[in-house]
Amino acid sequence: MRQLRIRQREQSAEASQRLSGLHPVLRRVYAARQVSGPEALRTDLASLADVSLLGGTPRAAELLAEAICQGRRILVVGDFDADGATSVAVFIRAMRMMGAQDVHYLVPNRFDFGYGLTPPVVELAARQGAELLVTVDNGISSLAGVEAAVAAGMRVIVTDHHLPGPSLPAADAIVNPNLPGDPFPSKTLAGVGVIFYVLAATRALLRERGWFSGSPPQLGALLDLVALGTVADVVALDGNNRVLVEQGLRRIRAGQCCPGIHALLQLAGRDPANAVATDLGFAVGPRLNAAGRLEDMSVGIECLLTDDPGRAEQLAAELDQLNRQRRDIEQSMEQEALAGLEQHVAQLEGDLPAALCVFDQHWHQGVVGIVASRLRERFHRPTVVFAPEGDGALKGSGRSIPGLHLRDALERIDTLHPGLISRFGGHAAAAGLTLHAGSLERFSAALEAVVREWLEPHELEGELLTDGPLEPSDIGLELAMAIRQAGPWGQGFPEPLFDNEFTVLSSRIVGERHLKLSLRHPLAARPVDAIAFRALDNGWRELPTTVRAIYRLDLNHWRGTWRPQLVVEYIEASDSSR
Repeated sequence: MRQLRIRQREQSAEASQRLSGLHPVLRRVYAARQVSGPEALRTDLASLADVSLLGGTPRAAELLAEAICQGRRILVVGDFDADGATSVAVFIRAMRMMGAQDVHYLVPNRFDFGYGLTPPVVELAARQGAELLVTVDNGISSLAGVEAAVAAGMRVIVTDHHLPGPSLPAADAIVNPNLPGDPFPSKTLAGVGVIFYVLAATRALLRERGWFSGSPPQLGALLDLVALGTVADVVALDGNNRVLVEQGLRRIRAGQCCPGIHALLQLAGRDPANAVATDLGFAVGPRLNAAGRLEDMSVGIECLLTDDPGRAEQLAAELDQLNRQRRDIEQSMEQEALAGLEQHVAQLEGDLPAALCVFDQHWHQGVVGIVASRLRERFHRPTVVFAPEGDGALKGSGRSIPGLHLRDALERIDTLHPGLISRFGGHAAAAGLTLHAGSLERFSAALEAVVREWLEPHELEGELLTDGPLEPSDIGLELAMAIRQAGPWGQGFPEPLFDNEFTVLSSRIVGERHLKLSLRHPLAARPVDAIAFRALDNGWRELPTTVRAIYRLDLNHWRGTWRPQLVVEYIEASDSSR
């Protein structure tokens, strides 16, 4: 792994003053994340943005309420990732809570039916007798699918959060905070957040009409699922998403989550009573995603829908086995991609391209996104990984770096080279596309040209932002616990990273790829435990005596005792040892 440029985050002195009463390190951390004052840190439900601001919601709620009251057959079509699975589970659970008698879901195999609401998916829905079709976490680009559903006599509600294209589907209602002119203040809602808001509006409408004989159902009971989908989809944790995630985590810690989330956490060795956002993102989310990547998401959805703990454990074990298969495939693909890139870079006499496009005829299209993430992390380049999709087409998944909006880059290529890309969609940081196998070289050159046009050379250099050094007295249980409780941390609201020099007292390989370390601050009397995940992949096998480490101050729960532990994100020789 090449050397990164390390820079300390800038912080507002004025903001830091308004955060008096907090631990000094937390004041500095919050000020560097542009937290303007204590009110910006509120995570109570009253802080959520008003549902009335989300465009399209009144019409969607009207259609759902009508379908519930009239006993119509409702079919929800979800995406095949964790956001899609949680969106489907939230929808099904909420509709049943509100009295729907005929509600079902459809998440077709991605390899047979493609992405989103395609016409073949609509055919399946029609055969199942759907009268109202609802998309969650997809649909905004499904023009042909929505047209087919309307032609088949269905009402259609599209709920999505992906960026829309130049044309919108002709649905009866569309709810998407990213539609042009939509006044909703939180543009980073995940798909599960969007459908949660729609269901809240539906509940309010049914209550207003006197539908409920007793007390209306409490949809807050579903926030564990909303939190999981939000974190797993790696959307930015703005203030609104932080409320959704924190409220969901509180339910999980209180033992009030669905049996499926509880089983997945325990199977991954995470304590539900002490769950944090990273547990959802790194333990639960990947196991759910594995089902959609390798087979179909139905086993994941069933795991989230069951109320039987025994059944949840069984389904969680199936998901865990799929995740193990996914990891094996991913590691093999990553090694092959690295070998090919090394050969390519050698041919270029050491110059790394501005963008990376890699493909192999034998790769699995369900894992291309993960491999793209790994390569992006390693080389700090926008990366697209392709696998065969069938019928001479390639399925690509891309991951970007700060400064390059990947979906906009694909749109630019589509404008400059009409017909080169068959279809595309996504976000700033991640996008997917399909193209003909014979067009890969042209696409690679086009992406390289756009990246060089849009980015300055220094933006292609890896940079790590830190929150500065910690004093030896701060590297302990008190601050580690305060940071843990100060979350939820995540995309757009990153967990603090600190920067110190340490003496390496010992290091050993654990789990084949990781390093377990004992480090000591130069001014400290006692060492501290540290772990560097994927250390061997990053070339950190042999360490000098003195190192500069960029790390998170975390906690390790071992045999009933909490101990501080540094989670090393980057390590290099210190200035004194060079």
